[in-house]
Amino acid sequence: MPGKEQSRKRLSVPPPQTGDQAREITRGFLRAVRPGAAAADVDAVLLGVSELVTNAVRHAGGVTDFLLEPRRGGIVVAVSDASVRRPRKVEINPAVPGGFGWLLVRELASEVIVTLSPGRGKTVRAAFPLRA
Repeated sequence: MPGKEQSRKRLSVPPPQTGDQAREITRGFLRAVRPGAAAADVDAVLLGVSELVTNAVRHAGGVTDFLLEPRRGGIVVAVSDASVRRPRKVEINPAVPGGFGWLLVRELASEVIVTLSPGRGKTVRAAFPLRA
């Protein structure tokens, strides 16, 4: 039964509060569920998850929930925070560091969905492809 199989592989852990923590959790998860994934795809997932967590910490008061779930051909990363403000694209200024996170996530992920939950915050779900 595919649904049951996938739910056993889902990982929900105490929310990481740094990009480093998020990458380490994700790296271990990918080793367990997609050990033969292409290195470039794994790097894209690690960069994406790091940016999602960093953005939640910097702009939304921290991560309130963190979920990794394998999907056919990839992985879904869900990062929740307490803010109901949607992520937004900012004008890139070469003289000012930062501003690339949301743009990177949208470029690397095959799908990004932002769900607002009034009174609880938002969840950003990003699907990343993983080839063998």
